[in-house]
Amino acid sequence: MTDKFDKVPGGPSVAAAPVSKATTVAPETIKAIPVRHYGRWISGVVVLALLAALAYAFSQGDIQWQAVQDKLFDDTVLAGAGRTLMISVLAMVLGVILGVVLAVMRLSRNPVTSWVAWLYIWFFRGTPVYVQLLLWFNLALIFPVLNIPFIYKDEMTDVMTPFMCALLGLALNEAAYMAEIVRAGIQSVDEGQTEASHALGMTQAKTMRRVVLPQALRVIIPPTGNEFINMLKTSSLVYAVTYNELLRSTSQIGSTSYAVMEMLFVASIWYIVMTSVFSVGQYYLERRYARGSLRSLPLTPFQRAKVALTSFSNRPSGGVSA
Repeated sequence: MTDKFDKVPGGPSVAAAPVSKATTVAPETIKAIPVRHYGRWISGVVVLALLAALAYAFSQGDIQWQAVQDKLFDDTVLAGAGRTLMISVLAMVLGVILGVVLAVMRLSRNPVTSWVAWLYIWFFRGTPVYVQLLLWFNLALIFPVLNIPFIYKDEMTDVMTPFMCALLGLALNEAAYMAEIVRAGIQSVDEGQTEASHALGMTQAKTMRRVVLPQALRVIIPPTGNEFINMLKTSSLVYAVTYNELLRSTSQIGSTSYAVMEMLFVASIWYIVMTSVFSVGQYYLERRYARGSLRSLPLTPFQRAKVALTSFSNRPSGGVSA
């Protein structure tokens, strides 16, 4: 029969000492001292000083700020801004539609359509928009009459109005860039999606329309928004074809009132307003299409401001407790 061993160190003669309950002492409050970033303060002061110097220089310049305020909402200026917005939207819509067609042609296995699409993109990306606008505006010099047999015949000068020149010049140029954006979006979709669609009996066109393009939108939307914002500013080049958009409207007022710089400031303000509004729309559109790829969407500017205000209001007055 085995003996029972005592597991208490020191043998059975050592008695277990009673454990007394010690009083719990609260830890001392830790005072967190933030790291001082002197470089940030110096750079901030330098930037503010430069901004103050720039504001002072403009305040001392011979600028009639009252003219800027008076002409900001002038009927002629508002009409010009409306035409700028209209030509930008129409040119962008046509550019997107033609860009999708060119991208599909570029990816086609047909060498003729692929080569034609490549040639189109090569030409319109290789020539400036300003030159393209002038080519359309002076098209009557080489084609005096537009003659489409059994369909339409008219003088080229009557067909190529300033609006038509501006629309074709901007839209056809934009189509070349949109074609490359759409092509990149299509190629970002896994080829297994296409193979699975074909295995289900879907045609090539139906696969592109129902499967590939909807998934490619997540890649296509962000640069398309940037292209539209750029289109708003590029539309000022149609001044060369005498289309009465924002820049031309303000320039006409400036030439008659001798407030040239003031009217350029008015045009700049309206361009900034339009691009800022559409930048906000682009942000929320990108956020919507990002739902399929991100587990948690990034906070909107309003949500970030709310979180910052909440954390600031809940900040303890003393130090940080351990």
